[in-house]
Amino acid sequence: MKQFKFLLAFALTLILTSCNFTENINVKEDGTGTFAIEMDGAGLMAMAGEKIGSELGAKNNAKAIDSTFSFKQIFEEKKDSIAKLSAEQQAALKKLENFVMNIKMNPEAKQLLFSMNTPFKSINELDGVMESMGALKDLKGKSDKNSNPAAMMSSLGNDNSKLSFSYNGKNFSRKATVSKDAMKKIAADSTGMAKMIFASSKYTLKYHFPKAVKSVSNPDALFSADRKTITVEYPFMDYSENPEKLNLNVVFE
Repeated sequence: MKQFKFLLAFALTLILTSCNFTENINVKEDGTGTFAIEMDGAGLMAMAGEKIGSELGAKNNAKAIDSTFSFKQIFEEKKDSIAKLSAEQQAALKKLENFVMNIKMNPEAKQLLFSMNTPFKSINELDGVMESMGALKDLKGKSDKNSNPAAMMSSLGNDNSKLSFSYNGKNFSRKATVSKDAMKKIAADSTGMAKMIFASSKYTLKYHFPKAVKSVSNPDALFSADRKTITVEYPFMDYSENPEKLNLNVVFE
């Protein structure tokens, strides 16, 4: 358990320094589906694999790790603390309770994969999910990183943009709305060392639909052979500075 807690803390603290993000959505004919955020930290393992192995207590051959847990489990353990939060904070956490988190690490293969996924009955359930990550900080206590690994997820949520989705069988849309003040702050913070750190990282959208796609508003979108899957990839820094670059509208045949 100690090893798992360290791995989670290390991954969530440093994962942004050298990893690629993939936002996966799989929509079924009836409008239900799955949503996942995946992070590939292979670059981090290549750069700091020995450090990770050392911290895990594996001097020569660090053991591979494959750990999975649900946010609902953690929220159940923290139910007394959650009951003391405001209605707004509790509503934000409610959006996350069906997420399942998985971490895979294999030092020998230079592998570090981190994923969060959840099913949805309607695409609208995903509205505000990313911003809700920030509410996890409300679960922190005196020993938050040791007793509450989910609280460390709060760094993934922010108030810089509001992300919303829509799907009606004929059209699909992804829209990030950013305030002008937030845009200026993002640009001011994304200079110097930050740009060097994120220079090789990418943010990718990979969406699969039950129908063939007729058109996509984003000119950088790539299609699968059956035109049911679209992929859009951007440098992470470009996306971080302007989340609206990954806004798109999809029209189905």
